[in-house]
Parts: sequence; structure tokens; C-alpha cells
Amino acid sequence: MPMPSGSSIPGRSPGGTTRRRRGAMAAVAVLVLGFAATAGVLAMRDPRPAMPSEAAATSAMPLAVLGDSNSHSYQDGLAFPPGSGARGGEFHATTLQWTEVLARLRGREIDPGRWVEWGRSGLAAKVGTVLGLSLGRVPRKQDHLYNFAVSGAICSHLTEGTQRQAQRLATLMADDPGRWRDGVVVIRIGLNDWAGLLDAQSRRVDAADLPETRDTIARCTAQMGEAIRRVRAVVPDVRIVLVGVADESADPETFERWNSQAETDNIRAALARFNGAIERLAKATPGAIFFDDDAWVRRTWGSRDAQGRPAYRTVPIGTALRVTNTAGDAPRHAILADHHAGLVYNTLWTQSLIEHLRAGFGLPLTPITDADVTHFIEATLATASTTPKP
Repeated sequence: MPMPSGSSIPGRSPGGTTRRRRGAMAAVAVLVLGFAATAGVLAMRDPRPAMPSEAAATSAMPLAVLGDSNSHSYQDGLAFPPGSGARGGEFHATTLQWTEVLARLRGREIDPGRWVEWGRSGLAAKVGTVLGLSLGRVPRKQDHLYNFAVSGAICSHLTEGTQRQAQRLATLMADDPGRWRDGVVVIRIGLNDWAGLLDAQSRRVDAADLPETRDTIARCTAQMGEAIRRVRAVVPDVRIVLVGVADESADPETFERWNSQAETDNIRAALARFNGAIERLAKATPGAIFFDDDAWVRRTWGSRDAQGRPAYRTVPIGTALRVTNTAGDAPRHAILADHHAGLVYNTLWTQSLIEHLRAGFGLPLTPITDADVTHFIEATLATASTTPKP
């Protein structure tokens, strides 16, 4: 029943509501001032790095990366500080990601951007994103300027959340769109969305048709398509490389699982559906090519046998190093102890990427020969006198 006008609720002070309103207004004011202060700090501190000089801009093709830990540089001292054990352990100084290999082997022809600590993390990233500020990379990291890949990223991080990798790259590209007309954007993501599905897929002959399989494929390909639209809104002619997802059952960590032909067939069928969708997106997108990462793994390292047991080959590098698809931080292992690709794996992958860029886009890039691979790996391992022998 409504209270008569002017009446107060029993047990409450007539001024209580007014005081609460004033308190709420004060809290809102403090929040607004906090946002404004944070915005001011963000605007004043750490401006976006200047673009490379004209001489550098004309000497090499720019290459940007959107993705996850498959592309996040290992020498990022913020994410993987020396002594943390991450990305190579005691071999960390000579353990390189493919982007770092590319910069060293073909830096005169391909420019991933200079090495720079740049971006925002934590509350600053969240507030800046809400306010629509230009934040550079999120989170802050030490990496090549055009590398927006972040360890742990999932497909939605291409265009959503605080990372918004595609939008942040587009903002950077807008500083010099003419240069990026001759550039390349590599999109390599999806494993973090996919890996958790393998166990369920292994048990189902209809793994490729499971709702979670279809949903993940639809979500990831939609994000890839939206990322392409975002960067091409700034540079319509920029080239795109869509990298497929490799079979996670090739990771040594999984070798005691899925040890039957039925299980591995189910997993492969589902993965083929995913990679097929990514490849179709590439074919439907002018100026885009598909890199079949799963096929590359099988061609380079082998696969499981008909019974689902590991049957991977040994890859020789020069006369002294023999690399197997095992896990460990020493260079003789293809995979690191934290289950990311090792130096040899990434160097061979970079070799194939160059060939894909040459074949797919007709780019006049110098091939990376087997001799180049051997020399680079041996020279890299020799750079640190304290590096333990493999």
C-alpha cells in the first residue's frame, strides 16, 4: 500500500535517502576522476613508438603477426624473464621463436619491426580500452613492433577484450598505410580454443560433427574473418597468411594418450574439418593464402602409426645435432619442456614460411636453404659461451 505523501518509512531517518544519494554521487565522482586521471597518465606516458625511418621502410617488407604463444617472442623479458625456466630454461638465451628467427635470417628483406618494450597491462589496459584510448599492445611486452601475438590468446582476442589485436595493429598500420600495401599479416591462432576438445573428440566417430567442434570452428573462423576486415579497412591490399592448427596429439606430452587407431582417426577427422574451414576462408579472401601447419608437422616430423603410437622421425642438423620429437630444453628436442616449439622446430618452420610467401604471393624473397638452417642454428648455439652442450 502506498505511503502518504510526506510520510517516512518506520525505523528510517527522513534524511537517510538523501545521504545515501550524496554518497553514491560522491563515489561516482571519484570513479570519474579516477578514470580521467588514468587517461591522463596513459596519454602522457610511453607514446607509440615512431615508425621506422624512410631508409628502413624502403629496404624491407613489413610483416605483422596476430596470434598466441606460437608467435609470442621468447626473448620477451616481461613475460618470460631469464631464470624463470620458461621458454628454454637454462638454454633460454639461445631459444628463439619463429619471428625472432625470421628477423635474424631475413631481416634485410622482411621487417617485423624493431625490438621494443611497448603497450599497457592490468588496470591501465582495462581503463584505456573502455575509454577508447590508443594503448599500443595489450598486454605490454618486449617484442618486435609489429608482433601483437600474446601467449594464451584465444580466437576472440583477435578483435575482442582488452587485447583486440587486429584493431591495435590497424591503428599502427594507419601511420603509414602506403608502406603496408606491400606488407603481410600472419594470423596464427586457434590451438588454445581447440586443444581442450581432443579428449572428447577421441571417443566419438562423429568427432567432426560434435556441437563443440562446430561451435569452435565457427567462432574462430568468424574471428579470423573479422580480423582481416579490421586491418583491411586501413590497408585494403595488405596480404594475409592464415595458418592452420597442428595436431596437438603430436606433442610429446600426449604420447601416453589416444593410443589406438580409432582415437587418432577421430581426432584427425575433427582437425581436418577445422583446417578445411580455415583454408576455405583463405581461398575466399583475395590476397590471402593458407599455411597447412598440420601437414607441415607430418611432413617434417612424422606422425603416429596406425595403432596410434608415436612414430616420429629424427631430423639431422649438420653433422653433430640430431633432433627428435621429444620434450626438453636442450636443442636436441623439437619441443621445449614447457611444450612450445624449440629452436630447431622454429627455424625449420620459418624456412617453410618463406617458401609459402614466395610461392603464394610471388615475393622475391631469398629462400632459406638447408645450409642456412644448419649455419644459423650452430651459430646461435655458439653465441652464449655458458650455454650447456645439447
